[in-house]
Amino acid sequence: MSELVLNAENIKKSFVTGEVTAEVLKGVDFSLSEGEFVAILGESGSGKSTLLYILAGIDKPTEGSVALLGKNLAEISDESLAAMRRRDFSFVYQFDNLVPNLTVYENVTLPLMLDKQKESEYKDRAEDILQYLGLAGRKKNYPRQLSGGEQQRTAIARALVTNPKVIFLDEPTGSLDKERGRQVMELLADINKTRKVALVMVTHSEAHAQYASRIVRVSDGLVV
Repeated sequence: MSELVLNAENIKKSFVTGEVTAEVLKGVDFSLSEGEFVAILGESGSGKSTLLYILAGIDKPTEGSVALLGKNLAEISDESLAAMRRRDFSFVYQFDNLVPNLTVYENVTLPLMLDKQKESEYKDRAEDILQYLGLAGRKKNYPRQLSGGEQQRTAIARALVTNPKVIFLDEPTGSLDKERGRQVMELLADINKTRKVALVMVTHSEAHAQYASRIVRVSDGLVV
């Protein structure tokens, strides 16, 4: 039986504006096994992205607990969580969040540079990932010189370069056309299968959710 790398229990999240309290998540349980690919599927406003941000430690729940890679996220320091983001898990946003004045290679290796690793330790790995994602010929280009699909592949390369155990993805095809979206989904499925990285992906696309090994459907703040 595969080991759990993520376990969340009774996740609730409320936002208070003046005298109005909005319940976004109403008690969600979620688990992820080693090497699993889970799609969190739901309409806009269902709470799926809020759930993803809480699972990745970017946001905090109002109630409930999240254990990621054996650590309770409520009990570790911000510094320890930041170190985990650089080494153990990654996050890919809907919009690539690339640094405009850095090249593709520099964007991809940024987490390693921030972790004060020596280039001699990661150069070959970075080159291998760029080759794998079809970006080897673009490594000296800047984000503005890339297509939308290439920008998103660069963001995925940056997420992969740390050899993470888990990658969280928030609508990774949301800003792409149909064909580029399909290409990115095929790439993610291959990453999951061949590199054994666990993936948690939020999407509103039924077709893209089918690439996952398991679908979790969220509606009105609950798993349905």
